[in-house]
Amino acid sequence: QVQLVESGGGLVQPGGSLRLRCQASGLIISNYDMRWYRQAPGKERELVAVIARAGGNTNYADSVKGRFTISADDAKNTVYLQMDSLTPEDTAVYSCSARAFPLNYWGQGTQVTVAS
Repeated sequence: QVQLVESGGGLVQPGGSLRLRCQASGLIISNYDMRWYRQAPGKERELVAVIARAGGNTNYADSVKGRFTISADDAKNTVYLQMDSLTPEDTAVYSCSARAFPLNYWGQGTQVTVAS
């Protein structure tokens, strides 16, 4: 059974940092493109960051480029999202996904709230 479990969300002040964690089981993350998405209330889901299975190349949404970093620890079968210089506009539910066409698995998400 495949599971992706996110953790690390919470309440943080503007300018602060959080590190999200996506622990995978039932699959090997190095065989998948691993992605972080976010969805704020009333807004469409946004692709935030991707780490590709082939070569480990990373890509980011313009809104987070230079502030967020996606990484993977194959030994722990875990993907991380380091988020720095957070702003209230980063408030959302953050979810990870594992994609290898036609397979696409999702976690349940973790809430990130940026407020003073």
